[in-house]
Amino acid sequence: MKRGIVLLVLIALGVLSLTVAAVQQTPAPSASGIEVDKLKDNLYVLKALTNGGGGNTSVFITTTGVVVVDTKNPGWGQPLLDKIKTLTPKPVTMIINTHTHGDHVSGNVEFPGKIEVVVHENTKKNMTAMRPPSFVAPPAGGFPPNIFAQNNGKGMATQSFKDSMTIGSGADRIELHYFGPAHTNGDAMVFFPAARVLHMADVFATKGLPGMDSNNGGTGVGYVNTLTKAAAFADKKSVEAIVNGHFATTTTRAELREFIQFVGDFVKTVQDGKRSGKSVDDVAKAWATPAKYPGYEAMPVAVRVRANVELIFKETK
Repeated sequence: MKRGIVLLVLIALGVLSLTVAAVQQTPAPSASGIEVDKLKDNLYVLKALTNGGGGNTSVFITTTGVVVVDTKNPGWGQPLLDKIKTLTPKPVTMIINTHTHGDHVSGNVEFPGKIEVVVHENTKKNMTAMRPPSFVAPPAGGFPPNIFAQNNGKGMATQSFKDSMTIGSGADRIELHYFGPAHTNGDAMVFFPAARVLHMADVFATKGLPGMDSNNGGTGVGYVNTLTKAAAFADKKSVEAIVNGHFATTTTRAELREFIQFVGDFVKTVQDGKRSGKSVDDVAKAWATPAKYPGYEAMPVAVRVRANVELIFKETK
C-alpha cells in the first residue's frame, strides 16, 4: 500500500514538473501570438502577447503599400509579415525603426531585402555597433551578437534623417521628428497626421521608469527637455493617441504630461541625493515609485534604477 502511495506521489510530482516546465517555456514566435489594436481604418498597433516579443509595432496602410514602425525581437519578423497579411494584401514597402535596441529592430532581417529602412542618423550608427543597453543586465549566455552582421547587413538602415523628414503626402503622409536625446541619442518619433497618432516608442515606453541608455547616447538630465518638446509638438498637432514602446494601450497627451512630471521628479531626487553627499548606491537603493503616481510600475528592476542614477550623477555638475 505504501509503495503504491509513493508511486502516485512521484507520478504527481512528475506531472507537476512537466506542467511547470510547459508554463515557463516561452512560446515560439507566431502570428497567433500577436494582438492587433485598430486605431484607424489604415493604422494598427501589433503587440506581442508574450514578454519575448519586444516593442509595439505600428502598421500604416497607404495607397501603395505598408509602412511598419519597429519589428520586435529576433524571430518575430515573419510572424509580423503573416499578421499584416490578415489586414491587407498590400506589400510592405518601408520599415521605420525608432531606435537601435534589438527588441525594436531585430525583425528587420526577416523582411524582404529590398524594403527601405529609415532611421535617425544616430540610430544608423548605433545599429552598426549594436551595443547592449546600459540599463539591462547581461543574460546568462551573454548578449547576442550583432544580428545585422550575422545577416550580412540585411535589415540595416538605407535612409536616415537629422531633424525631420516627410514621407508621402495627403492621407498617406508620415512625419519623422527628432527632439533630442532621451532613451538613446537617436529616438525618432513617428507622426501620422491624418490619424493624429504619434508613435513615441521607448521614449515613453510605459508608465514606469524609462531606460536611459548611456551606451547608445541616452541621457538622464536631458530626458525631460526632449519629452517637453515632444509634448509641445503633440499639443500643436492635436495628437489624439500616443503609441508607446511597450504599454498595453495607447496613451493621451495628459498622460504624457504626467510622465514628464514623473521623470522630472526622479531626476531631481537623484540630483538632490548627489548634492547632499549620497552615493549612487545610496540613492538607487532608496528610490521607489512615488505613491502619487498610481498605475505606475511600483518596483522597477534594480539594474535599471542604478544605471539611470549613475548616468544622472555623471551628467550633474
